[in-house]
Formats: sequence, structure tokens, C-alpha cells
Amino acid sequence: MIIVNKIQDVREHVKAWRTEGQRVGFVPTMGYLHEGHQSLIKRASEENDYVVVSIFVNPMQFGEKEDFENYPVNLERDSQLCEMAGADIIFQPDAKEIYHNGFSTYVDMNGLTDSLCGKSRPGHFRGVCTVVLKLFHIVNPDRAYFGKKDAQQLAVIHQMVNDLNMDIEIVGCETIREEDGLAKSSRNVRLSPEERNTAVILPKALSLAQRMIAGGNRNPKVIIAAVETLIQAEISVTLDYVEIVDAANLEPVLRIESSVLVAVAVFIGNIRLIDNFIYDIENNSF
Repeated sequence: MIIVNKIQDVREHVKAWRTEGQRVGFVPTMGYLHEGHQSLIKRASEENDYVVVSIFVNPMQFGEKEDFENYPVNLERDSQLCEMAGADIIFQPDAKEIYHNGFSTYVDMNGLTDSLCGKSRPGHFRGVCTVVLKLFHIVNPDRAYFGKKDAQQLAVIHQMVNDLNMDIEIVGCETIREEDGLAKSSRNVRLSPEERNTAVILPKALSLAQRMIAGGNRNPKVIIAAVETLIQAEISVTLDYVEIVDAANLEPVLRIESSVLVAVAVFIGNIRLIDNFIYDIENNSF
């Protein structure tokens, strides 16, 4: 496995693989990798001949009061995890390599980005779409792998690829969790021991919603109210949102009559955590 910092270096390697008829998988990350990222890399390695992992903390997707400056970084640790999982190249550019002087072209989207995290983090998905499109053009993969924990991001990337007629297969991979149910996240490491204990409110909240739906409740307002009450009972947690939306278009639903995404976002201290599940109404499964 090698580590490169320049766009041209990535392109040269991928071009050489292409001349041999090899397939390329791509896992875009912001670093400080965990078992969730490793699961993406392992799957990419199983389904492709070569795998590129990008590590780039994208400043464009952070708001003014968000944690860009404090985002954890550990390339030595990340490189070990990437190699163990089957990566062939780590692409770790700096911001000047991705956004040259005078950069002024952006990717915007309407609809899917208007709710959930898009509503509470204005401009976030503009940054996500712009950097992912740039990375796709740099790496030119056959397949790109994203975690389902970031359900809205996955839907947005699918939409962008379809809208722009990109010849890339987007693969959504299951959320990897801790033993107590908390979704793996690079931000978890910044939680104090007390905050980490409190963070289990997220899987508890989603479990409550699952039990209510499994019990036949089809009223989103009732389910949301119950989940909000549970979360707000934790005085050290600040609720961002609890939403139940159509799994396809992310629009709010008045009644659960199709597959839905149940999504939660909270702040524990100044750390923002998200989680979700999809209820597949056709198969009556979560």
C-alpha cells in the first residue's frame, strides 16, 4: 500500500490499472478511521481489483460554529487500518490540492438536502457534493462505498450520480455498532467517559421507535413525540431533530404507509451525533 498526496499521482496509478482491465473501488473518508470504515474498505477489496481510500477533512462541509478545527487526525493509525482492510492507495491531499486558488465552482442540490441534516447544517451538502464529485473525477472508480449511518448523504450521492449521468455504482453498507448499540463514528473518540455513557440514548431512542412501529403504531407524530421525550429526559443531551420521512425522497409522511427513514441527531456537549434506521414496510423489517 502507498500513500500519495497529489491528484496526478492517483490518476497515474488508476490509469495503469485501467490499461490492465482492472476494476477500482473507492472509499472516501475524513480520516480517524474505525471498524465502520474498515468494513467499507474490506467490501471494496472483495468486489474490486484495487481500492483507493481518500482521507480529506473537507472544510467546505463544516459550518462556522462546527468542529472542523477539532476533527481528529491520525494518519499513522489510519494507514495501518487501511492496509489491514485491503486498501492499495491512500490519497491524502491538503486543502490547496483540492481547492486551488480562485476555486469558484460548486455542486448544489434541491429537495433531498432541504430536510434533516441539510436543514440544521446549511451549506453542508453543498460541501459534500462538491468534494465527492471532485474525488470521483480524480479517482474515476467503478464503485464507491458509503455507510448507511449517513443515510441522507447516501441518498444525496445516489441522486447526484444519477442526475449527472456518472458511470459509478454507489454501494451502501450497513452501520457498524459498538456492543451497546452506539453507531461507530470518528467523533465518538471526543466524548468524555460520562458523555460516552450518555450517548447510548441514541440506540435506545431508535429502539423505542422500532418497538412502536413493530407494535402497529403508524402515526409519525406519536412516535416522534415519544422519542423526543426519551431523549430530552437526558439533561446533558441537546436534541437537534427526530424525523420520520419517506425512505425514497426524504419528505415527511403523515402516516407510515411506505418504507420510512427514522433519523435522529443530538448534541452531547459540543459533539453532534446522528443515527437512523429504515423500516421496510414491504418486508415488515428494520
